[in-house]
Amino acid sequence: MNQTVRTGPDGSAKRLSEAYDTALLDLDGVVYAGGEAIAHAVASLGTARDGGMHLAYVTNNAARTPETVAGHLTELGVPAEPTDVITSAQAVARLIADQLPSGSRVLVIGAEGLRVALRERGLVPVDSADDDPAAVAQGYGGPDMPWSRLAEASYAVARGLPWFASNTDLTIPSARGIAPGNGAAVQVVRIATGAEPQVAGKPLPPMHRETVLRTGAERPLVVGDRLDTDIEGAHVGGVDSLLVLTGVTTAAQLLAAAPEHRPTYVAEDLRGLLEPQPSVEAAGDGFRCGGWTAAADGEALVLDGDGDRVDALRALSAAAWTAAGEGSCGLDAAEVLARLGW
Repeated sequence: MNQTVRTGPDGSAKRLSEAYDTALLDLDGVVYAGGEAIAHAVASLGTARDGGMHLAYVTNNAARTPETVAGHLTELGVPAEPTDVITSAQAVARLIADQLPSGSRVLVIGAEGLRVALRERGLVPVDSADDDPAAVAQGYGGPDMPWSRLAEASYAVARGLPWFASNTDLTIPSARGIAPGNGAAVQVVRIATGAEPQVAGKPLPPMHRETVLRTGAERPLVVGDRLDTDIEGAHVGGVDSLLVLTGVTTAAQLLAAAPEHRPTYVAEDLRGLLEPQPSVEAAGDGFRCGGWTAAADGEALVLDGDGDRVDALRALSAAAWTAAGEGSCGLDAAEVLARLGW
């Protein structure tokens, strides 16, 4: 895996849907939010698929089964089969099955997607710490998961049982805004027990392993909206990534990204899959992309030019990441981002 510190987004003379054989797409914040399709997602994915790109949907949400997710995508106008969906429930189930014998009981704190994934690996889901489980598996249980389920996990983990979490995303996007994710629930059990779970989901290797095993991708492109899961997961796996700005990551967070959180490409939405990516070039003491030139000036980033605002963000990213090196950029970008409407 190439560990070179990225100092700016890459360019691509080809459309990304032609340069890569498989798009490994996050769902929440990329394809839909709150169950409704994000603008341009359905048409963009349809065009990419019709052009020969394989679409796989890789989600840290462990609540729903692949069948349910594929059905939802199809209803939105993005035809998908259950085999096109890879979940953190599947990744954590494989992680548990690698450590426990077939037929072992597992206390489930989560929804049906986690139960189905455990059964697929020959494990037996149970509901109580008193049902003689050999381990605890915790995944997102939806907004109505009762507090008593977190208490049940705490009882079992406090007894010394191995504890596994599908993911530790602190937040998830919803139609009404940003809501607590599975990581918030994991933190409750952590506080109650002092224990640490084994985690399977993005950005960690078990999820990347599950994705490669299930898709067989040779030239994959990770597409996501989160720096700390999607983009870092691509970094860990040594593959390229596209950040879309339709979910939780803001333009300011992109500019401040640490090396492991810097995407290969940046686009406003999934239309970026269908486009070549403009290059970012050095220009004097700054960087040029399209009609924009950006540079670090004292304690702030400065911007000159006009054109596509994503080109401006690409140039700003190069200036910020170059200035930050192996750290996080602390330069003031508020004025230039407000000018761009970010």
